[in-house]
Amino acid sequence: MRIYGLVLLFAVITNIMMAQSTSILIEAESFSKKGGWVVDQQFMDLMGSPYLMAHGMGKPVEDAEMTINFPETGDYNVYVRTYNWTSPWFKGEGPGKFYLKFNGEILGHVLGNSGNEWYWQKVGKINIKKKLNFITLQDLTGFNGRIDAIYFTKNDNPPPNEPRSLCQFRKQELKLSEEPLKAGKFDLVIVGGGVAGTTAAISAARLGMKVALIQDRPVLGGNNSSEVRVHLGGRINVEPYPALGDVVNEIGPLRGGNAQPADFYEDDKKMKMVLAEDNISLFINYRAFAVKKEKTFITEIYARHIETSEELSFTAPLFADCTGDGTIGFLAGADYAMGRESKDQFDEPSAPEKPDKMTMGASVQWYSVEEKQPVDFPVFKYGVEFNNENAEKVTMGEWTWETGMNYDQIKDFERIRDYGILVVYSNWSWLKNFSSEKEKYNYRKLDWVAYIAGKRESRRLLGDYILKEQDLKDFVIYPDASVPTTWTIDLHYPDPKNTKNFPENEFLSIAVHKAIHPYPIPYRCLYSRNIDNLLMAGRNISVTHVVLGSVRVMRTTGIMGEVVGMAALVACKNNTNPRGVYNYHLDELKKLMIEGVGKYDLENLQNYNLGESLGTTVK
Repeated sequence: MRIYGLVLLFAVITNIMMAQSTSILIEAESFSKKGGWVVDQQFMDLMGSPYLMAHGMGKPVEDAEMTINFPETGDYNVYVRTYNWTSPWFKGEGPGKFYLKFNGEILGHVLGNSGNEWYWQKVGKINIKKKLNFITLQDLTGFNGRIDAIYFTKNDNPPPNEPRSLCQFRKQELKLSEEPLKAGKFDLVIVGGGVAGTTAAISAARLGMKVALIQDRPVLGGNNSSEVRVHLGGRINVEPYPALGDVVNEIGPLRGGNAQPADFYEDDKKMKMVLAEDNISLFINYRAFAVKKEKTFITEIYARHIETSEELSFTAPLFADCTGDGTIGFLAGADYAMGRESKDQFDEPSAPEKPDKMTMGASVQWYSVEEKQPVDFPVFKYGVEFNNENAEKVTMGEWTWETGMNYDQIKDFERIRDYGILVVYSNWSWLKNFSSEKEKYNYRKLDWVAYIAGKRESRRLLGDYILKEQDLKDFVIYPDASVPTTWTIDLHYPDPKNTKNFPENEFLSIAVHKAIHPYPIPYRCLYSRNIDNLLMAGRNISVTHVVLGSVRVMRTTGIMGEVVGMAALVACKNNTNPRGVYNYHLDELKKLMIEGVGKYDLENLQNYNLGESLGTTVK
């Protein structure tokens, strides 16, 4: 197989292109030495770019550095695009402080602690006396200071801040090609390297298809990776197709548990399983951002590297959206739903009387460890007040630390993630510094806080069938029965106690379960009803909000991936589209589902989080 995007080529100069002799734009994510700063790409569709973040959990991170070569000497104005991330909740000076240093000397003033939006903060003016120089980002607090870009210019005007204008400005300054490089032609292009996308790629590749797998992070697994740390839920190898789930078993971690040490999630196992397949070309660290189509067919997908800004184009007769957010479908104009349907729309007993935009939230998980010596933690008070009555007196937080149910999980997602981080720091600071029982936490160190949020729900792409609650509860079996969903109908809501303490600013959730019999999802839920060559697997399939409560767990979504890979082969062999598989070739798909695509004949040892104990299972 081929793998792309793991090594930055020409790292020092990749994103320092001179549009003219009077300016240089530096994308922060292209720093050749990132030190302790991390690349955050989760919101690049909104702001146009990934950024660097100093995620030190209260301790300053190691400096980031890079060398730059100016086209000419002279006086330059310096601007930094940054964001005071606590500004939605606290109107004063924020905690995300850092310096920009030039050849080892601090340039201008403290950055990242003012303003209430992403904007170009003027650093000052500098006289460049030699062409070759180095710049440094010095974090001051460890509290998630962030930087998007640095701009040196002899002009007096800052760069544009409006998203469309800024996007064009980037292209001009970085001299990005208007036409992306051709990544190649494939039989199937899969976007999203979570569990569903990974199994889809393996399934299709083992059946002989040439597959491109595009993933916008350096690891595979999505919510089941070391970056998010949610364990697998649901069952595999159940009727009516017991062979389904074999690939999930091959890539899944042997140990369960949320918010556990990184090795629990076995990132290497997922990567090795993908690398073992000659028919998969893996494009790691690439984020799909645009779609080209003809009428109702996708013809091409464009993806951008999250560190180098290199753009690639992918062509194929078939595409699979495994992004979770339904990003490819959305870009292609696919029909989708978001939020909760009303009771009268589908007659679902668990639906609300009126439709609304509420979704299940996103989790920022965390944990602490016991040290041999006392450990300090800075006082952190930025708009959320804790006391003896409302503080969470815990040493870790897993799936119940859930935010953003009443916000848009696409447009407001940076705020949702940031609030998750904010309450972790605020609560921990109170326990360490002000609690009447603070001696209990004296030796505990905040050891891990996720900065990649674990999202449960956003867009659901609509297929030829929309699965509803009555189908599961009444066990209505359709001719195209396929992927078994085995989890309860498990819907999350704000914790009433947390609502009382933090009205409209909840950060804890409860789960309400309804038992089901293992139910086979119709294949028609796995392809778009109006984009003719688009399949989907994961939490963005064609179901109602209520049914999503069951199908969203990752063993189930992994089986979806296996079936999508099989359906892609049937479509390709018969020169048809996913709907054609249902209309004319369903028996071929059923035969493949009976046979499965397992390769290593492994015993299923993943006996955790199967959904056996209602109310005590962990999501």
